Formats: sequence, structure tokens, C-alpha cells
Amino acid sequence: MSIATTTYSMPRIGDRVPEFEAMSTQGPIKSSDFSGKWTLFFSHPADFTPVCTTEFVEFAKRADEFKQRGVQLVGLSVDSVPSHLAWLRNIEEKLGVQVPFPVIADLDMAVSQKFGMIHPGASATATVRAVFIIDPNLVIRAIVYYPLSNGRNIDELLRLVDALQTTDKHKVSTPANWRPGDKVIVPPPQTMDEVRERLSASHEDMVDFYLLKKSI
Repeated sequence: MSIATTTYSMPRIGDRVPEFEAMSTQGPIKSSDFSGKWTLFFSHPADFTPVCTTEFVEFAKRADEFKQRGVQLVGLSVDSVPSHLAWLRNIEEKLGVQVPFPVIADLDMAVSQKFGMIHPGASATATVRAVFIIDPNLVIRAIVYYPLSNGRNIDELLRLVDALQTTDKHKVSTPANWRPGDKVIVPPPQTMDEVRERLSASHEDMVDFYLLKKSI
């Protein structure tokens, strides 16, 4: 007799955040708590592991930079709340860093499964290093996955937040390697009339009708 299992499709960019309720190191937390603010929701494979420890130290050290952008940090792994608390205390004791953000306990992997954080090819019981950047409307705007063996680049995650917020504010796109202060990309024309209008104007930073940059 086969045993029925619950499966979830992995969320995609543009999807609404899956609904969940869970316990964290700062008390109960649910998906609706993400509403009205930007959220960087990330998973780590396990507490008391070396790569994860370095990541948490860097997230903690740079938490104010995320806060300045209106972004809350929320972590998760399949460990228990007591395990999380012991690990965070160890980080503070051994490395002198306080972790200011909540870390969700997901022993039954219910939240991890909904977010596609369990990749059986890597591990059937540990979450990969997933990152979900969620906007104030509870829409997933970016997804980044790292393997168990390699830590995340916090500079890149901050840059990605900056790019998304710039896109929303100015209705533009950002080119490769863009950083705040660089020129952005103007959306391409959608009709032939718009193509002709763009070609007839003088644009210093236009390569062709489809590629036009500007300063903001």
C-alpha cells in the first residue's frame, strides 16, 4: 500500500507568498506578517554548522543596512526553537554578534516544503540556502538558491534589493552589474509610433531604439 504524501509546487517570481504559521525565536510568525514591508526570507541547512554561522554573522552585522531600506530579515531551518536559541547564544558568546531577526523553527518541514526549500538531490532533510525577496504586497519578486557548501554574498542581496526598489519607484530596469548611482534602462518602445518617436529624439545614451539608458 502506498503512503500518501503532500507535495507543493515551488513558488515562482510573481507568485503570492504561500500562507503559513510557525514558531520562531521571537514568537509566533505568519505569512501575513510580511505584509506592508519588504522581506528577505532565507533558509539555512542547519544550526551549529560553519558556513551557516558565517552567514548569520554577516546578516546580523548588516541588519541595519537592510532596515534602512525598509527590509525585514527572517531566517528558517528545520531545527527546533531551542536549537536556534542555543546557536544564537553561541554566536553571541563566541563571535560577539547578536542576531536581531527571527529564525523560524520548521521541524516538520511544512514551511520549507511550501517554499521549495528542500531539494532532495542535495539533502532530503535539510533546507538549501534559499532566498526570497518579498515586496509589501506579499508578492515574491526574486528567488536565489545557493548549494549547501557555499555561503551567500550579502553585498549582492543588498544590491538586488536596491535594484528592485529602484525599478518600482522609477518604473525602469537595471543593467548588468548595476549599483545605486549608475544609469538605468528605460523600458523599450511597445509600438512602432514609440519606436519612431524615440529615434527622432536626441539621446546621448541610446545604443538603438531598444536600448536607452538614463540617470535618475
